Amino acid sequence: MPSPILSVPSAAAELAGELAAIPRRAGVAADFPPDVIAEAERVATTTPLPDADLTDVEFATMDPAGSMDLDQAFFLARDGGGYRFLYAIADIADFVAPGGPLDLESHQRGETIYAAGHRIPLYPTVLSEGAASLLEGQLRGAFVWQFALDHAGNVTSRTVARARVRSRRRLDYVGVAKQLADGTADEMLRLVPEVGRLRLALEKQRGGASLQAPETVVERVRGRYALQRRAVQPLESWNAELSLLTGMEAAQIMIQGKVGILRTMPEADPQAFDTFRRQTEALGRPWPKDEPYGEYLDDVDGSEPGDLAILHAATRLFRGAGYTAFDGEVPADTVQAAIGAPYAHATAPLRRLVDRYVLQVCEALVAGREPSDAVRAALPQLPAEMAHGGNLSGQVANRSSTRSRPRCSPIASATRSMPPSSRRRRTAAPCS
Repeated sequence: MPSPILSVPSAAAELAGELAAIPRRAGVAADFPPDVIAEAERVATTTPLPDADLTDVEFATMDPAGSMDLDQAFFLARDGGGYRFLYAIADIADFVAPGGPLDLESHQRGETIYAAGHRIPLYPTVLSEGAASLLEGQLRGAFVWQFALDHAGNVTSRTVARARVRSRRRLDYVGVAKQLADGTADEMLRLVPEVGRLRLALEKQRGGASLQAPETVVERVRGRYALQRRAVQPLESWNAELSLLTGMEAAQIMIQGKVGILRTMPEADPQAFDTFRRQTEALGRPWPKDEPYGEYLDDVDGSEPGDLAILHAATRLFRGAGYTAFDGEVPADTVQAAIGAPYAHATAPLRRLVDRYVLQVCEALVAGREPSDAVRAALPQLPAEMAHGGNLSGQVANRSSTRSRPRCSPIASATRSMPPSSRRRRTAAPCS
């Protein structure tokens, strides 16, 4: 079925106005206060780079085409019978003075909010799309993770430290997928699916699961608005495994150091599993009793109407995700059930507040230092602040879904705009 398109110019203009007003009606401030902008512009040009130099590493970024807030740059190479994996993560923390206007504003926002046709960033774009973004050819400060992986993709060693880096290539999913398909991809790009598949196999062994639900995106096409359904591509899932690997190792570092903040989620209760099993039977695609639910969901890609209903039903298995902060005593429940292991958000600091603190805690612990007093003081408030940011984001999405349509608009009321799917969605997106 073709995407519904708003074909009347006046209605299109009316819809554009409604979409632009959604964040404001949800209580989301799109503009930054003058003192925040002033601080961001100042630190963008005065913040020094780290002394450690890793500019010889041929890092590359891979994001949706057109992205400017580039959090991650990766390097992959074979190393004996295993792999060497370096992951540079944008160091926004170095630009933010504790207690300053920029810091206080980021705690108010919590995360970047994606609305129909635009987004409201966590940090001013002079930083998030400029001085802190890992843009191609630019010297940048980063938290650089270095991992050794064995032949099966298991992590055998890890470290993280601040260093200066320079991304050599700015890649996008469509372009890399084309190179992989036509055989022109270099070895580093060919290793992304190789390592990604190994990590997915390890996920199945842990009993992890993910929802490959397609995104519904509002796009403007030749002055009109259209709803497009976009399936998650294999390359995105393989690339997301690099992020998940890093988050799992960050969690282990903090657990061993007895300080930090985890992304946790309880296992679904037996009643939820029983209900889901009955729903799959009613939808004509029964979940076999001897098959782990993660493996069952891996085969449901949302390409058929029945699949979409199953994916919607499965969301009940992925409830209760939140953040657990600790300092001095490790919490009893450390596991993110959908991942099947302890996990932390650590790879999207330009778009998510909590990652900034996870990176600072991990870097300090690996270096043999205690995290700073300012970092430790912030940890207890982060779960509530991230919940607030998530609620604002949800309100924007819900208002996009339930807004009043222009009278002549044939667009379905389920209009909503999702964030770029450079991160694989699990539950309410614990790795996004």
